[in-house]
Amino acid sequence: MDDKESGATGSGLSGPDRLASVNLNLLVPLLALLEERSVTKAAERVGLSQPAMSHALARMRRLFGDDLIVRGRSGSTLTPRAQELITPLRGVLHQTARLVGSPRFDPAQDRRTITVAMTTSTAFVVGPPLMRLVAERAPGATLRLRTFTVPTEETFTDHSVDVVLISEGHFSPFPRERLYNDRCVVVASPDSPPDADALGLLTAQPHIVVDTDRRVFPYALLDEREIPYRIGQLVSDYLLVPFLVARAGGVALLRHRVAVTMGALSELRIEEFPFPLPGLGIDMVWNPRLTDEHFTAWLRTLLVDVAAGL
Repeated sequence: MDDKESGATGSGLSGPDRLASVNLNLLVPLLALLEERSVTKAAERVGLSQPAMSHALARMRRLFGDDLIVRGRSGSTLTPRAQELITPLRGVLHQTARLVGSPRFDPAQDRRTITVAMTTSTAFVVGPPLMRLVAERAPGATLRLRTFTVPTEETFTDHSVDVVLISEGHFSPFPRERLYNDRCVVVASPDSPPDADALGLLTAQPHIVVDTDRRVFPYALLDEREIPYRIGQLVSDYLLVPFLVARAGGVALLRHRVAVTMGALSELRIEEFPFPLPGLGIDMVWNPRLTDEHFTAWLRTLLVDVAAGL
């Protein structure tokens, strides 16, 4: 199709007929540029050389009469016009992908890599049953578990990630749906004083906590209620906490499902947190670039079945 970006509209044409003079091949690299905000990353994503992507950007700028992406001191940013284009362009390309008809997902035959991103603690709970179900229902597929500490926008839009599992307390720029609910519990060594209740354990035993600038939110509630406690140990790995409590004593605050799972490996005493707390549910956030609705529906069902068995 000829490039006539500067005069693409045509005075006597309307609707789809006006697209005859527009190079529609520019739309795929355009979306990559808007989502990656980088010529280099966009080029890698769509399989173009960097000079070819730069040339395509110049043509896009002529087509829309806008710079689209500009470089500043803190990196590249999108113009207001470019930001307006992302959602409708993503929708158009997803609809087009469905229209041209990619093969219907067949889990018995598919050989794709299924990528699920989550924190290490969620992987500790969800990982084993997820592995079993994928092996059972999609024996030719490869399951990739990617872990993160705090999600960023790139976590959700990385082209290799199908779905992100995040705590309800973490922000997501995209729609989310609940996978399962969880709650905070107090864990202690099986050798802790048997007559001490959860509050007694929290006030009398040294706490083992993750060494991070981001304080676990139940501690804010303890501070607000002026509950005395003492931090005894700081560790850098969340999953070390229940192991150290079980083997060395002390007390910690954990998600209930993590505590139960870890309790099968190292005996733990588990008590309910003594005060009301908001939930700690785990949500599913789907990569907005996914276009295979049959695969998405299958993976959603599989994850729901995993959660139902926890």
